[in-house]
Order: sequence, then C-alpha cells, then structure tokens
Amino acid sequence: MQVRQSEHIHRISQSDNWVCSEQSRAPSVQDDEDGHLVYRNGDVLQSRWGGGCSPKCLAEARFGYLDEILALKIIKNVEKYSDAAKLEINVLKKINEKDPTTKHLCVRMKTWFNYHGHICIAFEMLGLSVFDFLKQNNYQPYTLEQVRHMSYQLCYAVKFLHDNQLTHTDLKPENILLVDDKYEMVYNSRKKRYDRALTHSEVRLIDFGSATFDHEHHSTIVSTRHYRAPEVILELGWSHPCDVWSIGCIMFELYLGITLFQTHDNREHLAMMERILGTIPSKMARRSKTKYFHHGKLDWQENCSAGRFVRDNCKPLNRYMLSDDEDHRHLFNLIQRMLEYDPAERITLSEALRHPFFDKIPPEKRFSSEHHRNSDAHHRNSDAHYRNADAQNRNSDAHHRNSDAHHRNSDAHYRNSDAHGHSLER
Repeated sequence: MQVRQSEHIHRISQSDNWVCSEQSRAPSVQDDEDGHLVYRNGDVLQSRWGGGCSPKCLAEARFGYLDEILALKIIKNVEKYSDAAKLEINVLKKINEKDPTTKHLCVRMKTWFNYHGHICIAFEMLGLSVFDFLKQNNYQPYTLEQVRHMSYQLCYAVKFLHDNQLTHTDLKPENILLVDDKYEMVYNSRKKRYDRALTHSEVRLIDFGSATFDHEHHSTIVSTRHYRAPEVILELGWSHPCDVWSIGCIMFELYLGITLFQTHDNREHLAMMERILGTIPSKMARRSKTKYFHHGKLDWQENCSAGRFVRDNCKPLNRYMLSDDEDHRHLFNLIQRMLEYDPAERITLSEALRHPFFDKIPPEKRFSSEHHRNSDAHHRNSDAHYRNADAQNRNSDAHHRNSDAHHRNSDAHYRNSDAHGHSLER
C-alpha cells in the first residue's frame, strides 16, 4: 500500500503485488508523541492484502487494471486503542457475515492488517459526513425530503443492528456518511448568498468502535454528549432505546441545522430536556443514584445565569417547527416519540419505520414492503394520537408561556446578581 496525500486527505495505493515507483520510498516507521503514525506521500504500508483512533486516511486500491478507492482507518500505536480496534473489527466481521451485500447500509470493511503496531482497517470509500456537509454549507439545514430519506435509512440501518443484538451507542451526524456528496450551487434569496444543494441523499452508517452486543459488558456512560439518552445520564442502564434517542436528536439537527441539546454539563443537559420535553418522570428520578434530584425533582436554579440561559435558548419541542404543515407535524411527532424519557415507552425502530412521516418515501427508495402502512385502522389510531398530542402540546405551551411571564418579572431582581450563579462551561 502506498500513501498519497492531497488537501489533508491521505490516499493509499495497493495491489496484490505492489512494485514501488521511483517516487516511493521504503517506509521508515515513526510515531509522533501521541502514537499516530508519521508518514509521507508515497510511503508503502503493505505490499499486498494483509490478514488478519485516528481515521484520517483514504485509500486507492489497484487490482490489475481495476482501480478501487478505499478509506483507510489507521489506529494509534497505543495498546488501549489497538484493543478497541480489534473489538471494532469483530463487530465489522459480524456485520459482513450478516449483510454480505451491504443491503442494510452499514459501512463495509474490506480488510484489515497490522502495520508495525498500527491496526489499519480498509473500508469502501464514501463522501462527507452529513455533519461536515452541513458545516461547509453554513449550517443551512437539509430539505424536508432529504431529512425524511436520511432518517429512513438511518432507522433501517440501526434496526438491522438491533435485530442482531447490537447497540451502536455513538450515533451522531459525524458517523453518517453520504455515499455521494456532490451538490449544486443554488441562490438563497432570503440570506442573499449561494448555498449547496445536495444532489443525492443516500447514506451509510460508520464507526462501530463503541458498538456493544447485548451479552457484553455495558459501560456506564456511552454516546457523545449531545446525543446521550437520559437513562445514560441518570446511570439507569441502557440498551437499544438509547440509539433511538440519538436518532431523534439527529433528525432535529438535520431539519434545523442546530444541535438540540447544546451543553457539556449533566445537570444543565437534564434542565434542557425538561424545558423542551417536560418534566422527567419521578420514577426515573427516584431510581437514579445520581445527585441531580431533590425530593424527586431536578435540583436546578432557574434564576441563576445558567438557568436563564436554558430558559432563553430552549423552548418546547413543537415550537421549533418551521411550518404547521402535516409533513412537519409528522416529523415532530416521530421525534417526540423517539425522545420519550422512559426507554420502555420509547418508539422502537420497527415502529418508527411504519410511522406516517415515512409514508412519502417513494417505492424505489423503500427497502421492503414491511415498511408500508399496515392498515387504515392504524392511520385512524395515529390520527387520534395526534389530536391528543396536539391538545397536550397546547396545554404545555400555555404552561410555558405563564412560566416565561413569571421569569421575566423575576429577571429584574436577578439581573445584578449573576456573580452568585455558576458560569457555564461552553
């Protein structure tokens, strides 16, 4: 394998019997102080397929006259990272066995090898992550149809993991890659600028380094902060539903271009949840051995600087809707059901794939007939559910409006006392 670099992207050329070009050099193996492999353009990592966390490399593989682009994940030469990589390889092997044609949209491992203590894993080449595309597009959110299609694929891929007794545990926009990140430039008259309009919305799920089988030890804390489920924060144990919570947060972010829970502190995170989703169930508060509750209620000072930040920057979930059209209401109903506090009450991905929000997925983009609506009775039940949910949301909004008025009146008292509140870690 020969390393090539261009614009911070590293390429690896490989063939069954690779002969180094004049520009190539024999690799002098060197690591930096953090254990990362130090290499230059033209380095040969592996002369042929090897057998068998720093994913910064792309790979170009040559088989005779056939060129294939691959991505190469090169792991730090540090024991704990090597051990974690071997666990990921085990998961990837299981995925390959269960899904040899990549039908279920999980990235495919082509091979792996050990290069002087660095575990290297070769994958199919994909495009930008949905997060990086969003970032490079000035956080202009995806269209509703793209949100629908990406969310549908994500639910389908993660359901496959759950069906095979796996929890991903680290779902986030950075771990969802576009198959093709080509775009067109379209003028945005409202913002008076050109934005990128994504051409295709097919995605793949990546990064199984934290994936956990049902029978394996479950670490107390999993998931990246912004996508972490309440049962994880409260240390109540977790399983497949924690992935569903993460998907709900991701769908919100794709729709609006902003993170739903922008925080780095557990207590503030829980306060944001209560502001957006309502009160955390007392049974969960009572079961938790954490110190975030007092007499079954969240111990949170609403009138300190942190409390005012949460109040001013968070609002009930449905108030984030950009339109009251049916499609938008369907989306937010699904997100709401994914963000149920109690994991036992949270919607499953089998149920999510049958949600009305996905009814408009065109037939050519569906994966099987099981995702079609089962019956008119289901729709009628769903409609009744929406009517009840809308009534609850109206009552909740009235409560929040009254609460906001109360806090506006009390803000004057606290305006000069911020020094007594704790400062946010942002």
